[in-house]
Amino acid sequence: MSIELYRIDDRLIHGQVVVGWGQPLNLGFIVLVDDEVASSEWEQELYRMGVPPDMDVYFASVEDAARERSRWTADPRAGLLLTSDIETMFRFLERAPEVKTVNLGGIHHRTGRTQRLRYIYLAPEEEHALRSLQARGITILAQDVPAARPLTLAEVLERNGAL
Repeated sequence: MSIELYRIDDRLIHGQVVVGWGQPLNLGFIVLVDDEVASSEWEQELYRMGVPPDMDVYFASVEDAARERSRWTADPRAGLLLTSDIETMFRFLERAPEVKTVNLGGIHHRTGRTQRLRYIYLAPEEEHALRSLQARGITILAQDVPAARPLTLAEVLERNGAL
């Protein structure tokens, strides 16, 4: 099965990830890639509380995730790799060139960001990073839930909060 979805969602582990994506993908594990969370037992315990007992959660720094990716992709269960921001995913993908698709799931309002979709707000440097990933052959799709139609990066960038 391996890692079925590489997702950016600033809320990290929450109901939409665990139930909304977890059930349709039949997830057996989630890899949460975040340098700070990887070094905080307290935060890890909080995120574990949001996951059913039959689903494993692995916490990794960007470096550790790149090193462990082959182990997770060899796992017979379906998995999801999750970062909270574009910059973290970008750093991970620099070390994991085999990844071909990234899902934009929830990048919410912050100073300096422009609304593109109801769940996607991007700063100019984030747009540049996404374009750079796309230029490297990585497909960028925005899709908050599995039932929604995936939108390409071009579709996202041409929107101004329209959806």
